[in-house]
Amino acid sequence: MEIITSDPVVSYRESVSDVSTEICLAKSPNKHNRLYMTAAPLPKGLAEAIDEGKVEGRQDPKPRAQILVSEFEWDATETRKIWCFGPDENSGPNVLVDVSKGVQYMNEIKDSVVGAFAWASKEGVLCDENCRGIRWNMHDVTLHADAIHRGGGQIIPTARKCFYAAMLTAKPRFMEPIYLVEIQCPEGAMGGIYSTLNKRRGHVFSEEQKVGTPLYLVKAYLPVNQSFGFTADLRSQTGGQAFPQCVFDHWEVLKSNPLEAGTPSHEIMMATRKRKGLKIEIPPLADYLDKL
Repeated sequence: MEIITSDPVVSYRESVSDVSTEICLAKSPNKHNRLYMTAAPLPKGLAEAIDEGKVEGRQDPKPRAQILVSEFEWDATETRKIWCFGPDENSGPNVLVDVSKGVQYMNEIKDSVVGAFAWASKEGVLCDENCRGIRWNMHDVTLHADAIHRGGGQIIPTARKCFYAAMLTAKPRFMEPIYLVEIQCPEGAMGGIYSTLNKRRGHVFSEEQKVGTPLYLVKAYLPVNQSFGFTADLRSQTGGQAFPQCVFDHWEVLKSNPLEAGTPSHEIMMATRKRKGLKIEIPPLADYLDKL
């Protein structure tokens, strides 16, 4: 019986690297409601603090505000207007903040916008991967006076479109998972370890001798998508003297632009879209942005 094997799947995260270049506007299907939003990256370390449970949606707002203001330099009034964390139910390393002032009916559309936020942050605009480290800001809304014209059916698709437009105007980037690799080996095998890691975009950050033994403990970071076949490769390079152990450590932003053909990020995006059965070309920004 023939077995068809495909390459192992590595999941990536979608993020942004800058503040949106413009305030994005999306109109509802009935043209009576308008939403205005921008996206920006979360301050350094905040996504990790959310993962560790130091900052989360179910937390009491006062201690959460203190942490955000003192450690991450947030504005105190904005910490009180966090609508939701995502993509999971009020938890996850993405934040939706209402930065509007004195807008009518805002609370009535909150549930619809939060639903769209969970949807958009679970399936990002580049290739339906989870989003990470993004803060979306609700700047303003123009809503129809009659409640029947601003129900979920009008607001949810509009808000999702606006989230995607904000991402595309904020220099979208991919984040790849990185392994922490610990390798035990004698001194003579060090050269083989360095050459194997260099070929696979890995880099050593610590090297220490185990007290009382001739063995060294080498610690390095290695991208997960370069780790397939790493153990066999390492053993062949070191004559079977090196023993690696890999464990997930952190997410790292890929510098290249996924919207630019020929870059490594663009190739990752195309391969993922093909695997998921999405259209090969990413929808242009014009599909998400409406004109004033």
